[in-house]
Amino acid sequence: MSEACSRASACVPRGIYLVLLVLSIAFSTELALAHNIATGDQVFFEQSKGSQVIPYMYFGAKHMVTGYDHLLYLAGVIFFLSRIRDVALLVSLFALGHSITLLAGVLAKWQVSPHLVDAVIGLSVAYKAFENLGGFRAFFSRWLDTRAAVFLFGLIHGLGLSTKLQDLALSSENLVTNMISFNVGVEFGQLAALSILVFGFNLLRTSSQFQRNALAANFLLMVAGFLLMGYQLSTYVLAGKV
Repeated sequence: MSEACSRASACVPRGIYLVLLVLSIAFSTELALAHNIATGDQVFFEQSKGSQVIPYMYFGAKHMVTGYDHLLYLAGVIFFLSRIRDVALLVSLFALGHSITLLAGVLAKWQVSPHLVDAVIGLSVAYKAFENLGGFRAFFSRWLDTRAAVFLFGLIHGLGLSTKLQDLALSSENLVTNMISFNVGVEFGQLAALSILVFGFNLLRTSSQFQRNALAANFLLMVAGFLLMGYQLSTYVLAGKV
């Protein structure tokens, strides 16, 4: 990490191109809606009755592998982790937090603003990238333990999806079974996405350019997180919620 920061001048040019790329993408309305559920999927959720274990598992996995906000956060979490044990610990904490609020939020019908929740999800991406860049170490004498932060942000990510599911007219019949199935699918999707991320980072880590470009990559993550947060907060204000 220190080596990456000491080479900031070499990383910045590439970082500029990456930031321009994310700026051009982030202002797409479709992309900015972090937990949006496709229209066809909404029809299934609202029309299905009874126990639908396999379909709900499929849609849960689909949500995770297409949920760019989750993937950005997970990428930040495992960015500098080379040991599978460390990856497994942090991802398990994230999955635990995500599962708790996904299930509890839907079943208990917690009413929270999806824009504010998604704003905090954007903040979670920026927070982890800032930590990866050594920002907390440089400016603060104390900061939240990484394991606790990952678990807490996992709670927020799960709550984000539960707010979208609550917008749908879900059948109360076998709701618990279906929500558990959906959550299991989310975890399978997370495992698949994580496998690709770990493989990719391990491959990049063998290159002499990995540390050289670490600053630019995490700067990109931080900018993307703040863009997501800013979009959701501005939408919340413009909608007259304040």
